[in-house]
Amino acid sequence: MSNVRQYGAAGDGKQDDTGAIEHALRDGDGLLDFPRGVYRITRPILIRLKEFGPISVRGSGGTAKLVMAGAGPALSFEATHTATADPAGFRPEEWARERMPTVGDIEIQGAHPQADGIRIVGVMQPTITGVLIREVRTGISLQQRARNVLISHCHIYNNTGVGIHLDGVNLHQMIVTGSHISYCRLGGIRIEGSEIRNLQITGNDIEYNNNRYHKVPGADAEPTAEVYIDCRTGSVREGTIASNTLQATYSPNGSNIRFIGTSPEQNHKVGLWTITGNLIGSQENNIHLTSARGMTISGNVIYSGHSRNLLVENSRNIAVGNNVFDHNPDYEPKELCTGIRFVDSVDCSLQGVIIQDCQAGKHTVAEAGAQTRQGLIELVRCRRINVSGVQILEPAPYGLFLDECSDTLVTGCTILDSRTPTLMQAAISWQGTGSGNLIGNCRLGSGTAGSVIAGPHVRQWNNLPG
Repeated sequence: MSNVRQYGAAGDGKQDDTGAIEHALRDGDGLLDFPRGVYRITRPILIRLKEFGPISVRGSGGTAKLVMAGAGPALSFEATHTATADPAGFRPEEWARERMPTVGDIEIQGAHPQADGIRIVGVMQPTITGVLIREVRTGISLQQRARNVLISHCHIYNNTGVGIHLDGVNLHQMIVTGSHISYCRLGGIRIEGSEIRNLQITGNDIEYNNNRYHKVPGADAEPTAEVYIDCRTGSVREGTIASNTLQATYSPNGSNIRFIGTSPEQNHKVGLWTITGNLIGSQENNIHLTSARGMTISGNVIYSGHSRNLLVENSRNIAVGNNVFDHNPDYEPKELCTGIRFVDSVDCSLQGVIIQDCQAGKHTVAEAGAQTRQGLIELVRCRRINVSGVQILEPAPYGLFLDECSDTLVTGCTILDSRTPTLMQAAISWQGTGSGNLIGNCRLGSGTAGSVIAGPHVRQWNNLPG
């Protein structure tokens, strides 16, 4: 065991312990041990695995603290992996010198405006567990290439940048689980300019990751999210967001989950994801998909979007099923509404959804940038959409609003307003042109303008109005 105190570290929070820790790294036995104390460092501890061999960084005898009083990451792990995760792609020296560096049972705190937590570059099987990272810029950063990453049971809290940042990384197989990621100004988990496959985000509490707490002047205009995936360069496919709590305070253009693809013609660059079993709420658009393909959103409670609970643009093969879209009247203005909106999308379905409006039955744009709403569910310029078995309750002005849609089926739905007097104008308003459209076997309440407003391109069959 390379006890850093045996190599001259004071652990008193005053002495610069950088040199002593580097000494322990060079001459120790691979376990960099930090007894209880506060270890002040002024430059990154650079852990080149090819040089030092497999390294474990551990606190012992109570959680030790590293205070990063310089610019850059407190701990920087560098290795030379350049292949895939296929066993045939590994060189013997990688297994001998570079596999599975670990960090655990330690706290990292920033004491410099450009301090970061942990950086990982070119590493196979990095494992980070039981770590607290706070008051830095970026909590954990992955760059260039990484494989089989595990981040579990960590607290990443109150940072001026991103909690976990995948920045220009080629990565396969990563799991983030059982962690708290909160109050990071530029997002909880943020992916930009990367090639990602097989990413699992499960069992976490990810919340309040925006500028509301930090109050940096002018920073509200920079979009953020609890999970922010930007594929305008690169691609991110094959992932799961499951069993998380993803909550926020409102931020302009903010989301709880945000996927941004390249273009409608290349929407396969982001997709093949499941979003299931989560509690998601209180952002401008709680889930916002742009140019995505092949995604399932099911089994979630999604509530109190300031503009929409779900916004889907220029996407295809999106299945939305068995979710509850709701609001919380105990904690919010009664004019704050729910809503689902699909724009310029094709081959999508909404099935078994329950969506209920707030008690006021109106959409007040309380924050700049929110969109005016025409229905609780809106389909605009969409094709081949199925809306089946959906309950739309207390809507205004319309339950279901469609404009310039074709080959769209609305079947087996219930759209009712039980308020007295009714605030719904019509259960369904179908505008514009189109073909191959059907409303069938639906229970449709009557609003101030009747049950259905639709042109001759919409066939109505076996509905129960009134």
